[in-house]
Amino acid sequence: MNHENQKIIEGLFPQLLISGYDITSPSTREYNCIAWAAGNNEVWWWPDPDGYWPAGIPKVEELDSFIKAYETLGYVVCENDSFEEGFEKIAIYIDSDGIPTHAARQLSNGRWTSKLGKLEDIEHSILEGLHGQVYGTVAVFMKRKKS
Repeated sequence: MNHENQKIIEGLFPQLLISGYDITSPSTREYNCIAWAAGNNEVWWWPDPDGYWPAGIPKVEELDSFIKAYETLGYVVCENDSFEEGFEKIAIYIDSDGIPTHAARQLSNGRWTSKLGKLEDIEHSILEGLHGQVYGTVAVFMKRKKS
């Protein structure tokens, strides 16, 4: 584990120190949180010319575009982050201007996994651990049946 990155993570997301987290992968620039929540660790998902974005989905940094991107994978908007047996859930964060900033995926143990930009992937118990200046707050939850 890179202790320098651990200090960066804890500086950016101080609530993780309270709620707890585990680093689960080395840092990489190959993929980001949006891809990671989609189950893809091979490309960087973002609606810009340099990133991958699902065909037919508007390449705009708006919540509706991100929702539509995940809908291409079978996700539908749902009520909350409560663990539901037989389903995978994701949470999409937005900043104070309503711009999507982050996505997290719920694991089969009920905890959440997040890719922190170009830093590591982490496992965290609550979504609020990432709330704040960097990612804002969760705006929408989505789910799909596990395959």
